[in-house]
Amino acid sequence: MVTLPFPLIAFGFGILSVLSPCILPLVPLIAAYSTRTSKITPLTVAIGLSISFALMGVLASIFGSIFQRYKLVLQIIGGLLIIFLGLCMIFELLEQKIHTIIPRKGTTSTGFSINRVHGTAGGLLLGFSLGIVWTPCIGPILGTILTMVAVEGDILYGAFLLVIYSLGLGLPLLVIAYTTHFSLKPFLKYSIAIKRLSGVILVLVGIYFIYNSITIYGF
Repeated sequence: MVTLPFPLIAFGFGILSVLSPCILPLVPLIAAYSTRTSKITPLTVAIGLSISFALMGVLASIFGSIFQRYKLVLQIIGGLLIIFLGLCMIFELLEQKIHTIIPRKGTTSTGFSINRVHGTAGGLLLGFSLGIVWTPCIGPILGTILTMVAVEGDILYGAFLLVIYSLGLGLPLLVIAYTTHFSLKPFLKYSIAIKRLSGVILVLVGIYFIYNSITIYGF
């Protein structure tokens, strides 16, 4: 039986999330606004993202720990859910035109103004806000990560996995903020293809969950 490297997968999923068509074009905007206030603000934005997603991981793990006696059922249902989320990405099912940030006004859809970001506290608040605001856009991938931690039912591991995920999501933000010669054009050109490839990966992960259940429990 092959054991998947979940931390590595979580990090890769974070990068795939930021490459989604509705987030990628906005990353330079966020990096530019946050860097303008302070050199450390992009870092605090990334930390805010980590806190936001870590809390989601804790909640998902608590839910999973309650139903650990039904782990077989959790794994099968989780696998089917992940496959469904992957198919949603491949065929753009349940697709919504979500604008998480309004670039012209520099505000998030929650009404939090990027222009008001000041220092450490502002960066943390912006990062935490983005973790919530971006949830609909990265729903399939985030849902897969949360399903993975729910099945495990380990609170600390769940928080750790979501922090790793947020590192993958925040790394491009830091690279753009601290690098003057970095172009997103190649990624923007193939963002739809990347999204569908992400869907294929989710389907494969879901199949693994179901296969793993059959192998371990002989279901």
